[in-house]
Amino acid sequence: MAATHILTRDEAQRRAELLHVDSYTVELDLTGHEQGDTFSSRTAVKFSCAEPGAETFIEIAAERIEDAYLNGEPVDVRFFDPKAGLRITGLAADNELVVNAICSYSSDGQGLHRMTDPVDKQTYLYSQFEVADAQRVYACFDQPDLKAAFTFQVRTPAHWTVISNMPAESEVVVEAIETKVTLFEQSVRMSPYITAICAGPYFGVHETHDGIDLGLYCRESMKEYLDPEGVFEVTRQGFDHFHSTFGVRYPLPKYDQVFAPEYNFGAMENFGCITIAEASFLFRSQVTDFELEQRANVILHEMAHMWFGDLVTMRWWDDLWLNESFAEWASHWANVEATRFDGAWTTFLSARKNWGYSADQQPTTHPVYTDAGDTEEIQANFDGITYSKGASILKQLVAYVGIDPFLAGLRSYFQKHQFGNAVFSDLLGELEAASGKALKDFADTWLRTAGVSTLRPDVAVDAGGNYTSVTVLQEVPAQHPTHRTHRIAIGLYDLEGDLLVRRDRLEVDVTGAETAIAELTGVKQPDLLLLNDDDLTYAKLRLDERSLATAVGHTSALGDSLARALIWAAAWDMLRDAELPATQFVDLGVASLTNETDINIVTVAQRQVAGSLAYADPAHRAALRERWAQAAKAAMEAAPVGSDMQRSWAKAYASASRSESDLARIAGWLEGDGVPDGLAVDADLRWSLLTGLVGNGKVGEDAIDAELDRDSTADGRRLSFVARAVVPTAEAKQRAWERIVDPASENWVRRSSMLGFAPLDQADLVRPYLRPYLEAVPELWEKLGAQQAVEFSKLAFPSNLIEPETLEVLDVWLAEERPAPIKRGVAEGRADLARALKGQALDASA
Repeated sequence: MAATHILTRDEAQRRAELLHVDSYTVELDLTGHEQGDTFSSRTAVKFSCAEPGAETFIEIAAERIEDAYLNGEPVDVRFFDPKAGLRITGLAADNELVVNAICSYSSDGQGLHRMTDPVDKQTYLYSQFEVADAQRVYACFDQPDLKAAFTFQVRTPAHWTVISNMPAESEVVVEAIETKVTLFEQSVRMSPYITAICAGPYFGVHETHDGIDLGLYCRESMKEYLDPEGVFEVTRQGFDHFHSTFGVRYPLPKYDQVFAPEYNFGAMENFGCITIAEASFLFRSQVTDFELEQRANVILHEMAHMWFGDLVTMRWWDDLWLNESFAEWASHWANVEATRFDGAWTTFLSARKNWGYSADQQPTTHPVYTDAGDTEEIQANFDGITYSKGASILKQLVAYVGIDPFLAGLRSYFQKHQFGNAVFSDLLGELEAASGKALKDFADTWLRTAGVSTLRPDVAVDAGGNYTSVTVLQEVPAQHPTHRTHRIAIGLYDLEGDLLVRRDRLEVDVTGAETAIAELTGVKQPDLLLLNDDDLTYAKLRLDERSLATAVGHTSALGDSLARALIWAAAWDMLRDAELPATQFVDLGVASLTNETDINIVTVAQRQVAGSLAYADPAHRAALRERWAQAAKAAMEAAPVGSDMQRSWAKAYASASRSESDLARIAGWLEGDGVPDGLAVDADLRWSLLTGLVGNGKVGEDAIDAELDRDSTADGRRLSFVARAVVPTAEAKQRAWERIVDPASENWVRRSSMLGFAPLDQADLVRPYLRPYLEAVPELWEKLGAQQAVEFSKLAFPSNLIEPETLEVLDVWLAEERPAPIKRGVAEGRADLARALKGQALDASA
């Protein structure tokens, strides 16, 4: 597949000064999808030039260019190099460039991805163009601030459905050759990266809401799982909410959502043609409210992008956060305000904000606003900082200026910049005008500095149990020593019978290294002193000794789910910072999580308890895991029949089980023996159970083959590769590794194999692959696309080799001269191993 041009910011700025792009007409012929790996692409782009006689280039990552014409004159394509783009010289004031090219289908999830459904052998295509992969399908000036109107014409097999940004203007079927030509209406002005083409025998469902045609699509073989009622309900609620608050209507006549197979991301905000990861959000098995809320959040996140990103677009990728942080904030806000998922801020704290905290403590942390020198550099910044930290800061900003002034500023911003491009200062100006508050210092402090503060209570108590002093210490990392101002609430909670009841709450501003809380002098010490109550700021929390003891035994006694989530977040940070032994973290899980009533907290914290075993003294790890397995089993058995809690605890029990009796019981479930009443042992749960049995050596690869015969779907194939990678033999590891490092592997095969490659208790099998992994990182960076290379460096990292010797090998490799993006995944993995080693030492000494 042809390489893409890596566009620099300087190139983009020069081209934006030189050109104004009017329109594209793109003609694609996809009828040969079964005969070869390429398709024909014809692009006619009309644009003006501010400096007649100048030259520029246009991106087109084609296998070859058949011919090209500028204003009717041939363009010399003999020396065309897709890495450099197609040079065009002698520009006129007004120009039309026509490029006829042969482009390749992809199997890596970027460009125009092609997959064949193993069930019915039908072919499905979808596009994925962010950051700069539209050039893999048609010739374009592939940068966000050169917007244009697009007209797509697509030739396909007659029985295919074709979906794009706009409605189809006409469909002409040529029955003699079983071909259809679909012409789409000309679009509003948009950036190339949010254009879209999805084609194949997609099954679709439609309804109309508020004058907008809503479409929902999936593969024909998955249509029984589509759930249009659930998806359309959230979609309607989202449009009603955003229309009533953003002040500018969604500008397109239709809004399609396409569940895309073998997808790399959660979803993508193509204008009017959203693509959503089928494997993550098209549920073919029983799911809990956690998964349903996550789906609702994704739906609302992409819908928010219709305003943040599509209607008004960043000028360059250093304002990526303007897209992602705002969509992240808006989706949770809309979930709370407009859907039944009114606890979404608790989920945000549990599932998303922790992602931001983790990324912000890596050696590769960066400010929310990050200079992006080129399109390759930005690939690694689709992370917890850009999404979750940015959204956390916006949540603070809303609290500071008030929701009404905040929305007033947004409305003015959308109205002034619709169909254009903007930078953060444009938005900041509107927010300052609406709120009457100066915000530049706030923005500089929070958006242009990296790192996360830790807020720690320092308390002194007299003989009568009253505070003589309470001071909030703000600790900052040495590499990023910024003391920020935090508006926080402090909650005082007392045990009253079986409940932890908030006695008092006060709001204070924490500034500098120490802030004395004079209001608490002389106040009776509570059982739990909770900093950042109600989660107002972005900071890690610590608990004093009395509060920690209360939390371990009584977190579930708190009536407010947000307070419970805060304690879990604090405990997780303390574990990762080697301030809380893994044994005590498991104690918290056994004592409190088994009584938790919020499925979102349960789901996230179960993963954290399982993850805490990496921080446990290896000598005690087996006993801790067994204790957790038995607690999970008891919670499963106590849960209501058929409930979310029953299913969630059944998965946790199966994952943690190692005893012969427990593994035999779980194996019986696969045969229909001893299944708890109400537990649906459906396709996804079967694969989960089987993978655990395989990893523990209780069944072999023949059991995987048998399960694949039973479930020969795309999901079944994907999950089978996870299971094959878990097989605890040297031969199976070698086969999995070959799939992982083969550049020809399909993206989903590589990803599935990486996900199963390094279980915590298979270190001996993984150790031989440490040096091959390090050798493969730079090699695959050259051979794969940037997104796939980033994913490899992170997911293939041998995370179970928690040994000083591993750090020594990694340090030698990291000391060698290499570009920072190539080192990033290795550096982050190294930091995580170092944390785990410190945690193990603490647990051993506790």
